[in-house]
Parts: sequence; structure tokens; C-alpha cells
Amino acid sequence: MPAPSARLLAHARPHLRPLLTGGLLALFGDAAGLAIPLMAKYAVQAFAEDRSAAPALLLLTLIVAAGAALTATGTYLMARTGESVVLGARKRLVARMLRLKVAAVDRLTPGDLLTRATSDTTLLRTVLSRSLVESATGALTLLGTVVFMGVMDLVLLGVTLLVLTLIAAALALLMPRIRRAQTQAQEAVGEMGSALDRALQSFRTVKANGAEEREEAAVIGAAGRAYAKGLTVARWTSVSDVSTLMSVQLAFLCVIGVGGARVASGDLDLSSLVAFLLYLFYLVGPLGQLAEGWVGLNSGLAALGRIAEIEDLPGETMTGTRPAAHAAVKARTRRKAKRKSRVPLDVTFKDVTFAYDEDRAPAHDGITFHAPAGGLTALVGPSGAGKSTVFALLERFYDHDEGTLTVGGRDIRDWPLGTLRGALGYVEQDAPVLAGTLRDNLRYAAQDATEEELADAVRRTRLGDLVARLPDGLDTPVGHRGVLLSGGERQRVAIARALLRRPRLLLLDEATANLDAVNEQYLREVVRDLAPDTTVLVIAHRLSTVVDADRIVVLDGGRVRAQGTHAELVEKDALYGELAATQLVAASTH
Repeated sequence: MPAPSARLLAHARPHLRPLLTGGLLALFGDAAGLAIPLMAKYAVQAFAEDRSAAPALLLLTLIVAAGAALTATGTYLMARTGESVVLGARKRLVARMLRLKVAAVDRLTPGDLLTRATSDTTLLRTVLSRSLVESATGALTLLGTVVFMGVMDLVLLGVTLLVLTLIAAALALLMPRIRRAQTQAQEAVGEMGSALDRALQSFRTVKANGAEEREEAAVIGAAGRAYAKGLTVARWTSVSDVSTLMSVQLAFLCVIGVGGARVASGDLDLSSLVAFLLYLFYLVGPLGQLAEGWVGLNSGLAALGRIAEIEDLPGETMTGTRPAAHAAVKARTRRKAKRKSRVPLDVTFKDVTFAYDEDRAPAHDGITFHAPAGGLTALVGPSGAGKSTVFALLERFYDHDEGTLTVGGRDIRDWPLGTLRGALGYVEQDAPVLAGTLRDNLRYAAQDATEEELADAVRRTRLGDLVARLPDGLDTPVGHRGVLLSGGERQRVAIARALLRRPRLLLLDEATANLDAVNEQYLREVVRDLAPDTTVLVIAHRLSTVVDADRIVVLDGGRVRAQGTHAELVEKDALYGELAATQLVAASTH
């Protein structure tokens, strides 16, 4: 894993020129301030010698104005560059998140991921546009100030450096504590985001179960921990700030004592003492920049560590993914090619084993079955039998551990991932609908679908009444996660979305779970229409939807228990016979 400094440099490298330019402008602005004590020395000497101080004061005014202009320009340039750094970091992080393997995301929480993409990336702006530059300019300005102080008087410089060294040693002991506290504070904010996301993602469940107070307590508890960690950061940062200020004040007292004695003895003139004291107070700025820059750098490195945790997670290789078309001509060409190449794919599982993790029993323990190209193959069995895992492996959300899994006669690992998923249509069990319009959801997997194809999908899934009822038809927003639609409507939207993709292999996971008997019958007719040129795999607990399947595979305990038609399985497999008797009789009584 690259060191944090190397990762920081990687984020800064594309923006080095504006960062250096802004830093140099800020440095020149700070350097202009070094002339102030020197001009003050000349003005004091002029007054002492009864000469006009106007030239020195005029030059001092011009230097102050030029320094302010340079500092303002440099600050703006660095701030603008910082925003560019944040934008770039967010682009890379979001792209990485969306391409992570499903197994990696399963171990994370959406709220924490959101925190890393928002507040953690924001800290990069601070560290690159301010902390690094402030540290560099502070160090150089400090060096220049020390040089001018040495020109004024080496003895007083020695006294000053002795006091500052003692304070710097104390600050060096504080910095590791500050860095640890900042890392813990950012983690605590992520935990609070996760707790709030948990409640909001299940908002209706929370209300239906009267759990508002419990969820509120959980979120507030996480916020309290974030508050406590933030106080720790504030405490150590305040100690750092006070120590920096005290170092200058202690040095001032020592210089007043030693410098006053040297003026009295004639070893130092008064104007030099005045200039030295001004330089001493001027040290507050660069010392503060160094301390603040160091604190900001530690904060940024902590955020960078959290971002790096996501960047280092295993991602998918989308080799073979075709870029989205942006022109109507390209869209029409692709649709024609898709129709010509739309050959159904067969599926073969041979001794496939798979476990989600080492602590759980295998979801598949030597599964073997074949789904011929074209036609309908149904997967049935009790909960936990491994049915949904079949679809997860076919979509390559996970890779099987052992055995052979082929699609279209080709090992699934030899398929470019984008090409494989482009050939599949997948209707998930909970039929998720995304925020946006109904049209956006229908065209989600087929951005080039024509109005005629949309109308056909709406007709086949019996969404016409819904479209007619919505105030803006297909362009009506459906709410967050499709909350404005019923469960059956969301399921039909998901099915229509899959049909528009024109898949060569269609996966239906409990696709009729929320449909009434009439719409279930229509879906069965749609599946029958698709079967000649599309391979359909369906998972069903309601056996009424699969009694006419070409092949039924019975799963139990991660193994294939039996295969055959409905009539064959009723006769030869006790489990299927029991399922059929229970569910078909129950269905006939409703």
C-alpha cells in the first residue's frame, strides 16, 4: 500500500502548477511583510536624526498594498485549485465505489461511504490548498524573518531561538495525539452517517414499528461520540495554538530583558531593538501557519487514509463494456445489431460450490444442472436452498469457488464482464425502482429505447393504467426508491425495464411475488412469448407460475435435489410434491 504522502502527491500532481503559482504569490505577499520592520527602523532613525520619514512611510505603504494584492491573488488561486482537487477526488472515488465488487460493498454501510465521498474529500481541499502551502510559506517566511533578526542582533536571535526550540519540542509531542484524535473524529462522523442512513432507508418500517425513539437514540448516540471526538481534537488543537502564542510572548519577555540591557550598555541602538521586536511579533504569523498547516495536514492524511481504504478494495474489471452511444444513428445501429445477434444462451452448473464467507455454510455445495437455450427453467425449493445465489453467480456479483459454470457454452470467467451483463436481464426480488421519472426507470438499462419499444413494454406488463393515471404520464417522478408506486407496480416496472434490455438470458427472482392473479397470468403469457428466443430462469415460491415450465430444478440445502417437469416431480420427489400440494391447494382456495 502506498504511503499517505505518496497518495497525497498523486492527488496533487495534476494541479502542481497552479498550486506552486498560488504558493509563490502567497509567499511573496508574506515576504513583503518582512520589509515592514526594516522600514520602521529607517523611520525611527529619521525621527531620531530630525529627518523626514515620508519616503520610508511611502515605501512602506506601497509594500503593504503590493503584499496584500499578492496574498489575495495567491489565496484565490489555491482555493480554486483546492476545489478542483476535491472534484477530481470525488470523481475517482465515486467511480471506484460503483465498480467495487458486491462482496466488498456488503461489508460496508451506505452512510459511511457517503461520508467518505463528501466530508473526507472536502478535507483534501484544506490539506492541498492551504495546509501544504501554509506550511511551506510559513517555513520560508520564518527563515526569512530569522535572517533579518540575525541582521538586527545575533545575541537576541540566540535568545529567541532557544525559547522557540523548547516550545517546538513540546509541540512535536502533541502532533501524534492530534492526528489520532482527528482520525477517530472522522470515523465517528462516518458512524453517525451510517446510523442515520439506516433509519432513513427503512423509514416506513421505523414508523410502523414505533421505533422513532430507538433510532433517534442510536443516531444521537453516534452524534455524541462524534462530538466527544471533536472535543478531543479541539482540546489538543487549542493547546497547540496557545503554545505557539506563548512561545512568542516568552521570547518577547526575554528579548525585552536582554535587549534593554544591550541598549543601555550601548551594544545595540534603539531602532534596531524596535525592528527586532517587530520581527519577533511578525513570527506569530509564520509560526501559526506552521502549526495550523501541520494540524490540517494530519487531518487531510487521516481523510486520505479513509479514502484509500475504498480505493484499495477489490474492484470489477469491466473489460468488454461498450461505451454508451450519444447519437441517434449509433443508437439505431446498435438496436439492429442487437436484434440480429439475439441468440438465447444456455446455462450449465457442474459441481459448483460457493460460500459467501468462511464462517457460513456453503450456499452451493456441488450444484449441477443445465438450462437449455430458449424456454423456461424454474428454480424452486425452501428458503436458504441457494436459489438466489444462482442468479448472483450468473451476474458475477460473486465468483464461484469450485466447479464449472458456463453461459452460452463459454466459461463465465472468460466472458468480459460488461458483455456478460449486457446479455442478461435481471428482475430482483424486491424490484427496486430508482428516484426519477417512470420513463427514466424504464429506460435505465436501455437508454436507446424508442417510444414504440417503450409503449410495447408498457403494454406487455400492463402498466398502461398507471401511465394514464399519473399526472405527467411517463415523465412523472416516482419518488425515492419508487415510494409513490405500489409493490405490484414497482415489480411490473422492473419487469418492463428488463424486457426493454432485450436480454438473451432473463433472470426473474420472485417476479410475481407482488402481483395479483390477473397480472401474474399476463406475466406468464409474456414469459411464454419470450421463451422461443430468450432463455428464462425464474425463481418462484408460488408454483402456479412454473407448473408449465420446460424444466424445474428443485434445490435443497445448497444441492440439486431433483429435476424434471411438474408432473414428473410431483410423482418422484417428496419435497416438491409437498410444496406443490401445499401451495397449489392454497392458491385454489383463494
